Amino acid sequence: MTDAVTDAAAGPATDAVTGTAAPGDGAAAGLRVGLVGYGVAGAFFHAPLIAATPGLRLSAVVTGNPERAVEVRRRYGARAVGDAAELWEESDLVVVASPNRTHVPLARAALEAGLPVVVDKPLAATAAEARDLARLARERGLMLTVFQNRRWDGDFRTVERLVSSGELGEVTRLESRFERWRPVPKGGWRETGGAEELGGLLYDLGSHLVDQALRLLGPAIEVYAESDVRRPGVAADDDTFVALTHAGGARSHLWVSSVAPVLGPRFRVLGSRAGYVKHGLDVQEERLRAGADPGSPGFGEEPEERWGVLGTDDDHRPVRTEPGAYLDFYRGVVACLREGAPPPVDPEEAAGVLAVLEAARRSAAERRVVPL
Repeated sequence: MTDAVTDAAAGPATDAVTGTAAPGDGAAAGLRVGLVGYGVAGAFFHAPLIAATPGLRLSAVVTGNPERAVEVRRRYGARAVGDAAELWEESDLVVVASPNRTHVPLARAALEAGLPVVVDKPLAATAAEARDLARLARERGLMLTVFQNRRWDGDFRTVERLVSSGELGEVTRLESRFERWRPVPKGGWRETGGAEELGGLLYDLGSHLVDQALRLLGPAIEVYAESDVRRPGVAADDDTFVALTHAGGARSHLWVSSVAPVLGPRFRVLGSRAGYVKHGLDVQEERLRAGADPGSPGFGEEPEERWGVLGTDDDHRPVRTEPGAYLDFYRGVVACLREGAPPPVDPEEAAGVLAVLEAARRSAAERRVVPL
């Protein structure tokens, strides 16, 4: 089978790793994107972001739900199909936003069909599976990237800026939380599925927190975790803590919980010169869920009353939150496929996150610190 991206762009592939192609007569219409899954991830994140990204066109969505099929046709003019295999011959890019246990087989099938792939996090169950997919992508000369969208949260972008500018000094500890108060379970595979479903908060929100910590402070050398199931009827972790020791000496303390009646700060970052404390979540998810256009002006801007504080107890000031920029992920996908830029998230970095998550599971089960 020929490279679908090359065909769509009417030019030869230019990069053996990413499977990029020079733009041609078909570029104006946008690369045809086939989306697998139209649950929360597909409906609230991927579909609207794809539709708002110049150079991409949502052409088909895999869903077995009749109401969702009507929605994708009405909202995006996309075709609803019942099986992912129907995408292989009529897509230039495949986005996998289906349940976690399906990520590896679907990504592998798309790559073997000659298509570049975006996979929602987590990429796989294990680092070994992730690296195997990355190897297949390299062998086929195709892009493989992972939707670690929280790299483009406004609050995390602010932390990155404060670290790179030196305003915090040397960072010694990162505290980061995704906490919610959901005493009554919502149901679904994320809560009721066993280990084979890759459910639970560690592999869900924990994937984001670990990715951010590694990106900010570098590789981890030790992992310690405590993981619990607190609510009746839930089979996967809903209250987990992970501590990382980074190679550079800094420590990350990470919390994910559905049973926090009082929420801690989203970020508390301690440095040798100052600290930064930020409450509340990035605004982009709530706006996407409300149906806002991610391409509209001010979409990622946070109101001043939600800004974090930088300094010490005796001397501190509010700091403007950097605009959130989820669209930059898919802009990066287009740049990779059209121009030969690196993928927005390297799959090897996603494998590094999974190595930490595996170690955290082992640490919680064995009640010990696990070296990496």
